Amino acid sequence: MTHDIPGEIERKLRRAARLEWWSIFWLLTIIAVMYFAMGSSQAMKTAWIEDTLSLLPPILFLLARKFENKPATDKYPFGFHRVGSLAFLLAAGALTAMGGFLLYDAASALILQEHPTIGNVTILGWDVWLGWLMITALVYSIIPPVILGHMKKPLARTTMDKILYTDADMNAADWKTGLAGIAGIIGIGFGFWWADAAAAGLISFDILRDGLRNLRIAVAELLDGAPRELDSTHIHPIVDTLSEELRRRFPGHDVQVRETGRFVRANVVPAKGAELDGEEARQLVSEEQAWRLVAVGRQLQEVPECREDEG
Repeated sequence: MTHDIPGEIERKLRRAARLEWWSIFWLLTIIAVMYFAMGSSQAMKTAWIEDTLSLLPPILFLLARKFENKPATDKYPFGFHRVGSLAFLLAAGALTAMGGFLLYDAASALILQEHPTIGNVTILGWDVWLGWLMITALVYSIIPPVILGHMKKPLARTTMDKILYTDADMNAADWKTGLAGIAGIIGIGFGFWWADAAAAGLISFDILRDGLRNLRIAVAELLDGAPRELDSTHIHPIVDTLSEELRRRFPGHDVQVRETGRFVRANVVPAKGAELDGEEARQLVSEEQAWRLVAVGRQLQEVPECREDEG
């Protein structure tokens, strides 16, 4: 089934989609500039890979928007609301894996005491230290993402979109990556060989931390966990509010609240005997498949109003 989204939310989602298209455009220019300027710097390479990874959330957001409101089918009777959850898991998994790899790469460079060098290039007949070009590229890589990130964050909070929020958070914090990279380049210029790998390690650790946090939230959602906050693994306040109200309307029942993409589903079940026993299951399906049936839910046609004398 499809779900009607309020007009204001739909407008904000369309605005978010436009911002994500702009993000892809600016990121492609940043990736090109960083690629031609990075030389042999570990910090520049790590920052370039992070910028390349930053393409994933906007692409996944746009794909999720395309599919999440498609009508239910025989093969997908609950619809496609969870496509956002799947996209969020993919983005979190990619961040975690790449963060771990880059951190290992930076640590290896420190242990092996690799000494990066930054030479000169000739531009219009002038010898220019390549480090200045690297620093210019890093400054350029900060400005568009930080602006777009701050524009996307309020939209993500209003629409409860975890992919959009993750993307906005990465963009808004991109200045840290840029400053770490600049510090590494300047460190090489002053003869501190370890500064480049140390800067790469800091960037990698930031990527890995974001990836692990988002992975925890994504796994909880796909395991039918209670809805989480956008920016943490804490349970969203809607769970307590909804559970309290439904228990008041249905005395003697428990409430199960789970998240499917940006949407929330609540089940009202008897406090005792909610699960089917083996005999009941065998009455509904074949003997061989009965063990798989653990519960049967019934959608309410109407949720009763709570009377003044209740609770």
